[in-house]
Amino acid sequence: MQTPGNDLAVALDRDLLAGERHLLDQHADREGLFEALGGAVHRYLNHKAILPLALTLVSGSALGAGAAYQVDTAEVSAAGSCKVEAWFSSSTARDAIAAVNPACVADLSRPVEIGAQIARARSEDEYNSMVTPKVKTNLVPSSIGKLGVAAAAGATYDYSARDTAAVFATLPATLRLSELARVNLNLGWLRDRALRTDYGTYGLGVDLRTADNVWTLTGEMFGQAAAPAPPGANQPRYQLGVRYRPVDPFNVDLIYGRNLTGEGRNWLTVSTIIRFR
Repeated sequence: MQTPGNDLAVALDRDLLAGERHLLDQHADREGLFEALGGAVHRYLNHKAILPLALTLVSGSALGAGAAYQVDTAEVSAAGSCKVEAWFSSSTARDAIAAVNPACVADLSRPVEIGAQIARARSEDEYNSMVTPKVKTNLVPSSIGKLGVAAAAGATYDYSARDTAAVFATLPATLRLSELARVNLNLGWLRDRALRTDYGTYGLGVDLRTADNVWTLTGEMFGQAAAPAPPGANQPRYQLGVRYRPVDPFNVDLIYGRNLTGEGRNWLTVSTIIRFR
């Protein structure tokens, strides 16, 4: 038979053990909460850091195109010619990019295209505004069966961070298969100043147009390569678009895109270009 003293000791031990378990549960809950908060903060900061880089690539800046189409050609217009391109892209997740890119060709002992792309983007409820000045010049003219080569370089200034987010250089090449078909290849380098990382950039595109130059079909693949890289960052991106050019100074494009910012979503872009001298 247990004495009252023994009953009291057992009750005290049971209460003590229950209190210790409660403290351990609270400690585990706090650790889980801190771990979850730490992961959320890490994902947020990582997203904030890579967003300007992703937008620099997808807006065509890093490949030198500075256009809704990402893969650039080796062509540079005649000195004195100008153009203004504007486009709007939207994804199935309601991410969006709006941009305008005025550019003119100056005679600096050779034709040099000078432009500045201004872009505003929304990604996962985060907004970024950027301006990307860039220059491009042809080094080797292209012709049917002959590879043409150009050089382009520029930098992206991130208004949100009030700092230069990236600098880049690229070599666009064009091989004309005929008067109606050409292949474009881009190889380049991009320096992400925020992450202090160097990326290789690449692009491959094909243009097919009608004999009257009213309709053009363009398909392209482009991307970046770095190690280590965030998940999905090195996955290729794709676009397929149709251009309608009723008159020489004006055209409008409708473009379907896939994985444009490395997020694995579908995109739709509408783009226009006005050319003048």
